[in-house]
Amino acid sequence: QVQLVESGGGLVQAGGSLRLSCAASGVVFSSNVMGWYRQAPGKQRELVASITSGGSINYAESVKGRFTISRDNAKNMVLLQMNSLKPEDTAVYYCNLHNVGIPRTYWGQGTQVTVSS
Repeated sequence: QVQLVESGGGLVQAGGSLRLSCAASGVVFSSNVMGWYRQAPGKQRELVASITSGGSINYAESVKGRFTISRDNAKNMVLLQMNSLKPEDTAVYYCNLHNVGIPRTYWGQGTQVTVSS
């Protein structure tokens, strides 16, 4: 089992910044992928950014150049620095972990990010 605990959401004005953190505990393989997804009201959950334990990164087109994902493998943590936030970034953001080789994905409880115009 893996537990994911997120923090750092909140309310910010357009153009502002927020940083999300996610700490994983439990059975975390050395080879894994951690990432952030988001779900806005009435929309499907979508990938924001992901990073492998080896450091390979993938971003959604809508956040490239504004968001930065990073991780601390020793602490099993993943961070998402969000700059130049837009109202359309408003959503519940979920941390995600996939242990490579295991057909299961773990999710955090979600943290609300609200960007006012």
